[in-house]
Amino acid sequence: MASKALSFHYVGDSGVDETMNQILELTNNYPASVVPELSFQALDKHDHVLRQVKVSTVYGSDRGELVAPYGASNDILRFSGPGKHDVADVRVTVRNTTIASIPAGLHEVTTQALDSQGREIVRFERFSAVRLTNEDDIPVSVRIAYILWDQPPKGVTQQAIEVTAIGDLTRVPAHGTAVVHVTGKAAAAVARNSNGPAVSIKAYNSQ
Repeated sequence: MASKALSFHYVGDSGVDETMNQILELTNNYPASVVPELSFQALDKHDHVLRQVKVSTVYGSDRGELVAPYGASNDILRFSGPGKHDVADVRVTVRNTTIASIPAGLHEVTTQALDSQGREIVRFERFSAVRLTNEDDIPVSVRIAYILWDQPPKGVTQQAIEVTAIGDLTRVPAHGTAVVHVTGKAAAAVARNSNGPAVSIKAYNSQ
């Protein structure tokens, strides 16, 4: 399929409180869910390539893991190497695009942290499970990322410094829920980071 069906916009900081930084907004104009494989070049404020900065993603649009529905979706970018704080934009190259074997819904699957008794708690506490809720008319399959954010000085975008998968690929029924228990490396990450730093629990369409 033509790579021109995809377009991109990078938002380093939206300026809105309690929103994630370093977001890659994807727009898919193809009338089906697709799986992109992207590569990136980091650019400074003068649109010069920052050749020592490596760009990777949280949701996997650079490794064929993210499923992008028709319309809008997003990924989170991570920068490393000398000059990582100078990134003002990114140049995106579509290496490959395929039709998804599992369609994505139009709405984001939401997450809710649960304690060991199944009660709702905030994501900053030490949670034992995550409840996924799907608003769409079709079943979807998602992965969960537990993200630890750094605490940068003013004027520097907040970066995902640690990303841990919770569970595996999980099917969420149409207009339904699924519960994923926190085990192994994910449980260790939650224990290490609870009641402290800024964290997010994000579900993203995958296959």
